[in-house]
Amino acid sequence: MTALMRKTVLTAAGAAFVGGAFAGPVAAFAAPAQTTPTAAVADRKGGDKQRELGVAYEAQPNFYYCGPAAARNALSVQGKNIDMDAMAERMRTTEAGTDSINDITPVLNTETGEDVYRSVEISDAEADDKQTDKLRDDVVRTVNEGRAVVANIAGTTTDTDGGVHSFEGGHYVSVTGYRHDGDEVKIADSANPNTAEYWVTTEALADWIATRGYSTS
Repeated sequence: MTALMRKTVLTAAGAAFVGGAFAGPVAAFAAPAQTTPTAAVADRKGGDKQRELGVAYEAQPNFYYCGPAAARNALSVQGKNIDMDAMAERMRTTEAGTDSINDITPVLNTETGEDVYRSVEISDAEADDKQTDKLRDDVVRTVNEGRAVVANIAGTTTDTDGGVHSFEGGHYVSVTGYRHDGDEVKIADSANPNTAEYWVTTEALADWIATRGYSTS
């Protein structure tokens, strides 16, 4: 574990600002919601490749379960339905949150196979071109293998529809698809079932992850 991959938790101070309104701990306590899995999208003509994995989405039941929820949603694309409490215990999640992506990766490997997932760190305050390109490659490869990426993020980003998503105290999300050859990625976000899924540019996601890390195959 490194200082860069530091503790993350959705708190009142780091409430989510989504679509023009705060969706803080109250939204995080929302009842679990399921979405119908979407079929994979075939490559389109002209080389504009895209793919989306079907997510059996579930919202986090409290303000500090974003790590277990993100991992659970990520594993759901493989047809797995892991109890969130069991995952939280294995990740040593407390009311202070899940400490780092290094606590997520071993749990993903327990469910998918030894050494399938690995942790990748973006150590800088902002991702550079090389780190962004690596993230793009990692997402495309992992999704093409039928798996989702789990990312530890912090701060504020804007999705491709103009919605604002802010987690100043830190958060975990799943990455379940890509389009435009990986220049945009699909997020499954457990914090608020009203904004369960949205798209962000890969560059924006890389900066959102900056100083933290992500789990990828």
